[in-house]
Amino acid sequence: MSLELRNRLFNELNSLTLIDPHTHINPHAPASTTLADILGYHYYTELAHSAGMPKSEIEQQDLDPRELVGRLFENLEPLANTIQYSWFVEIAQAFFGLEGDELKSGDWSTLYETALAKMAADDWADQVLAQSKLEAVFLTNSFDDDLEGFDSDVYIPCLRTDDLVFQLGEESVRERLANTTGIEVHDVATLDEAIGKLFEKFISRGVRACAISLPPDFSPKKITPGRANTAIDEVCTKGAGANVQQHRAAAQFIFWKIAEYCKECRLPFDLMIGVNRNVYTDGVHQGRDLYDSRVSLIQYRELFNAFPEVKFPISVLASVTNQELASYAWIFPNVLTNGHWWYSNTPTFIEHDASARLEAVPATKQIGYYSDMYKLEFALPKFNMYKRILAKILSERYVIDRNWTEERALALGRQVLRGNVDATFPDRKPPKIDSAIYNDPALSDKSSQQEPEAGGSSIF
Repeated sequence: MSLELRNRLFNELNSLTLIDPHTHINPHAPASTTLADILGYHYYTELAHSAGMPKSEIEQQDLDPRELVGRLFENLEPLANTIQYSWFVEIAQAFFGLEGDELKSGDWSTLYETALAKMAADDWADQVLAQSKLEAVFLTNSFDDDLEGFDSDVYIPCLRTDDLVFQLGEESVRERLANTTGIEVHDVATLDEAIGKLFEKFISRGVRACAISLPPDFSPKKITPGRANTAIDEVCTKGAGANVQQHRAAAQFIFWKIAEYCKECRLPFDLMIGVNRNVYTDGVHQGRDLYDSRVSLIQYRELFNAFPEVKFPISVLASVTNQELASYAWIFPNVLTNGHWWYSNTPTFIEHDASARLEAVPATKQIGYYSDMYKLEFALPKFNMYKRILAKILSERYVIDRNWTEERALALGRQVLRGNVDATFPDRKPPKIDSAIYNDPALSDKSSQQEPEAGGSSIF
């Protein structure tokens, strides 16, 4: 009964057409061209390296894609127990005709050639989207990305703000900012003007969110204009040689300024909290970062209280932080739970964390899943994994334990998978920015107390 019920619920959930609200897709090359694009995903290279494959064999300069795939196939056996291995098997089955659920090292050449031929099709990306039942994917755009040359209704811009907040002291970042906005940043006024230009650029291309990845020791707070001027001046003048307190104050000021623009433009601000960079210094590319349990959402209380109109979809890197996230989403109207990020993106953690959220957080405030993918082929196995787990939770905890009807349970599943994405990231053009209000502290303070525009996106 339970398995049959789960299968029925999964089949219904699997019929939905979805939007992926967080990816690292390159809209100019969204799908893979060889199996190296798939097996080169950091999950496989870092797991193979962890199991004993030398880093030099993975990151050899000018390594032919076919040779890389052959080497990785020879090192897949220790990974066969992992969920990441099953993702690759499901990709191979769904797209390249693999039979069975094992990958034998001697069979990789045939699979490689089959994949190569299929990926060569002009409409391969569209085929993958259709088979994966994806209507659109959110991008992760640097502030100076070229936003032209792709369909922004399918590949939706999202302004990633990490470099602005944490790397303004690097001359190359300020040069990129100047090239993009035409503004040389050297103080609060020019920085404010440049950020306003960035928002205008992204709004013109249909941006639906800002996003940032945050270290465990970061605490947002409002910095006075005078203190900010001192910090921005020193950071821009001395770069890495600036005092650490000045770097911290500059980052806090820029982060707060971005939150102000999100309020004015009625954009959600996705926060991905808790990553500690470069912990494993000799790891493979993208395999050096880990979570840090010292992070707490109490560090963000000033932000959540100051911007009740801004929605903050929040991802935490570790399952150990999930109860705190669920509790904040329980209390704060503007805090939403968002996906299962990185080291929490395995079935055991997803089932535990998703169950806790569904039992504790209003149904309207949960974005069930995003793929975090770099190539489109990963949407299918990742979303299928989540849908299977969601079907299990709905069948056992709601239909069986709480005597819900199947349709009522499915309605909850549909809302978490698709409805809340539409509600949180609506497809609409925010109002034109008047960045001048931020150049006058008195006007800025007055603006921060205004009610949100009638008909805006503040639904809580």
